[in-house]
Amino acid sequence: MGVERIDYETCIDCDVCIKVCPSDVFRKDPQSGHPMIQYSADCMSCFMCERDCPPGSIYVTPDREVRVPMAWSDLSAER
Repeated sequence: MGVERIDYETCIDCDVCIKVCPSDVFRKDPQSGHPMIQYSADCMSCFMCERDCPPGSIYVTPDREVRVPMAWSDLSAER
């Protein structure tokens, strides 16, 4: 769920999506210069990227994924 697509025909490469995403889902493609969805599983469906995108090039699915909160484990204790 989450960010479904970026319409590159209307995207103006302003990087607003990269700057506003609290989950760090987007990265800049070094070849094209376009923002790309790099970590879609991290998307929280907050809609900030879709809301703040000047040309409206980002589509976030309205279906929110229900995630079970999990505690971080101390991996150093297992070594």
